[in-house]
Amino acid sequence: MMDNQLPNNTEEIVVGLDIGTTKIACFIGQKNEFGKIELLGYGRSESVGVSRGVVANIDRTVASIKQAVQEAEQKVGAQIRLVNVGIAGQHIKSLQHRGLITRENLEAEIGQNDIEALIEDMHKLVMQPGEEILHVIPQEFTVDNEQGIKDPIGMSGVRLEANFHIITGQMAAAQNIYKCIRKAGLEVDQLILEPLASAASVLSEEEKEAGVALVDIGGGTTDIAIFQDGIIRHTAVIPFGGNVISDDIRQGCQIMKRQAEQLKKKFGSALSQETKSNEIVCIPGLTGRKPKEIALKTLAQIIEARMTEIIEHVHYEIRSSGYGDQLIGGIVLTGGGSQLKHVTQLFQFVTGLDCRLGFPGEHISNAPEDTSIPSYSTGVGLVIKGYDRLRAKATESPASSNDRIALPNIGIQKFMQSVKNWFETEDLA
Repeated sequence: MMDNQLPNNTEEIVVGLDIGTTKIACFIGQKNEFGKIELLGYGRSESVGVSRGVVANIDRTVASIKQAVQEAEQKVGAQIRLVNVGIAGQHIKSLQHRGLITRENLEAEIGQNDIEALIEDMHKLVMQPGEEILHVIPQEFTVDNEQGIKDPIGMSGVRLEANFHIITGQMAAAQNIYKCIRKAGLEVDQLILEPLASAASVLSEEEKEAGVALVDIGGGTTDIAIFQDGIIRHTAVIPFGGNVISDDIRQGCQIMKRQAEQLKKKFGSALSQETKSNEIVCIPGLTGRKPKEIALKTLAQIIEARMTEIIEHVHYEIRSSGYGDQLIGGIVLTGGGSQLKHVTQLFQFVTGLDCRLGFPGEHISNAPEDTSIPSYSTGVGLVIKGYDRLRAKATESPASSNDRIALPNIGIQKFMQSVKNWFETEDLA
């Protein structure tokens, strides 16, 4: 297997591949001489084989992947082999669980092996048929009834307990992603939950500590990740995104889907009261038919109605997480759907929480201007998470103490191994 390598350069590059509902984006990053991640190039193609975050057509998705990867390779002059891929979709679920172990060697300090024993125990949980555990993320630890410990390594104690945030996904969805990557001539390095990738690219450590809800509005899904006290507390995937808004515009205005998408991007607003009633846009009619006039006030009313529904789903997830009144950082919006005019104001009005737009260039050195837009947050985040893994390998530690969401990566490794085993069985058959 060939690693990602730049010509005449020993520094390894990392590739993030965002397989989205509306686009497939490939980002190539490398550390510069200052130790910062620098984006070297990217490629983008239209996604025609993905529905609501899940692969629906293998061949079309493979063709889109190849197009995006080739474009990125041409810009950088490097051959890509390993990619960090995001996974999302309605099948993603999360749950809270508590585990404990009683240590036999009372003289020894608590070590990483004790934490891994706790995590291994979580993998014995019985899942629904077809479901596998993606991530097992420790939250707080308890050592001999001493609660609220973030990092117990080095402490002494007999009884070690922990609260875990467990994320599960459908095996079939991962198999289809893996199949597409293989058919495109690539190999999967990591399979990463997309909300975690987006969080890595747009959230600051200060926001995670204060309490914040990341809301990534994509084409087919809206991903949510809630952080508080520097720890991920809740994740959810809502099966609505920007595409349903475009469909509403298409039906409400009786126009083509392509025209509805362009209308939304150029003239759309999430607040109808901010739009003047006398503003009208003219849409070309079909062959031999008259152009159609559409009032921007009507357009904004259609968008506001659907966006309000999405926000109410988001607000429900925030409240059900139990941390709705602890989010000092409010909401950070990202993804293509966040680029609608006045969407932050509508979020603030419906939820009562502060809201800002999140841009992926905040954690990247010298990011190209055309990549610093919210719709690329997941792709850039996949590169960042790829370097987190390289750093962890270099230090022979599952993660740094400052990156709790990556501690440790045993769950996703087990998940990927089960997918690989399935493919090996298929090849033998």
